[in-house]
Amino acid sequence: MTATEDPEASQWQLPKLRVDLNGDWFDDDVEITHAGILANLRSGLKQDAAGYYIQTRVRIPVEVEDKPFVVARIERRGETLHAILSDGTDTDVDPATLRVGYDDVPYCAVRNGAFEARLSRAAAFQLLALADYDESTGRGTLRLGGRAYPLQRGA
Repeated sequence: MTATEDPEASQWQLPKLRVDLNGDWFDDDVEITHAGILANLRSGLKQDAAGYYIQTRVRIPVEVEDKPFVVARIERRGETLHAILSDGTDTDVDPATLRVGYDDVPYCAVRNGAFEARLSRAAAFQLLALADYDESTGRGTLRLGGRAYPLQRGA
């Protein structure tokens, strides 16, 4: 070993980043709570065919339990659907991206369509309150801007 080599640098391992069902981030099993670090991780998150990751000098995989973002609140603002994410950011939602997945959990596209977000239980009830419900079919329909968006199970 030369005088300039750092023995600890050769032992560096990738962090084990994970996002749980509620959108909370963990490094190994320690929850990441620092607002600045969380903002940096969320803004650097990318997705490709191999999964979620953060690209620095190396690719750092991120294990995601369901979806990396969670809609904490959803509301109608005029003729638009508006979401507040669990990280405090907010965005308009294209109602055409709404889908209902396994176990009747609703999802929608966020971050300019780059990611899909899971609606929290509270947001799911808020969405259902905005929709018309047809008891004969058991399906809901959201009506915005003169258009109807069926709330039905998708892929």
